[in-house]
Amino acid sequence: MARIWAGIEAGKTHHHCVVIDESGERLLSRRVANDEPELLELLTDVCTLGDEVTWGVDLADGGAVLAITILFNHDQVVHYISGRAIHRASESYRGEGKTDAKDAAVIADQTRVRRDLHPLRISDETVTDLKILTGRRQPIRRRPAAGSLS
Repeated sequence: MARIWAGIEAGKTHHHCVVIDESGERLLSRRVANDEPELLELLTDVCTLGDEVTWGVDLADGGAVLAITILFNHDQVVHYISGRAIHRASESYRGEGKTDAKDAAVIADQTRVRRDLHPLRISDETVTDLKILTGRRQPIRRRPAAGSLS
């Protein structure tokens, strides 16, 4: 077996995953529920297809959090590719218009060919807590200085 790349086009209730090999040939294309048992089954099936799997996702939060957490918990390498980058890249791929399967294939292939992608990392717990706290705070209203016109 060899190295493979898996692209996940993430959604709120379902994801689509496409797995490709070194030549870009599709080894698997599957829609899965955003549900732990189905995602674990997908992970098992993908890992049987190759020795080394590199994952690509189009979301780093929201609907993709469960999938990313499962991948992290199983020591998988996960790269994030922005929706804008996928949209631009998909224009150069043949086939039907925008579909979840096509987007997942583009994600997998871009993960395979691009060298500028960095793996997602589990953030430090303190940094995460600070982001949550500062993201929900109210803006501070400053009073104009005495004698100012504003």
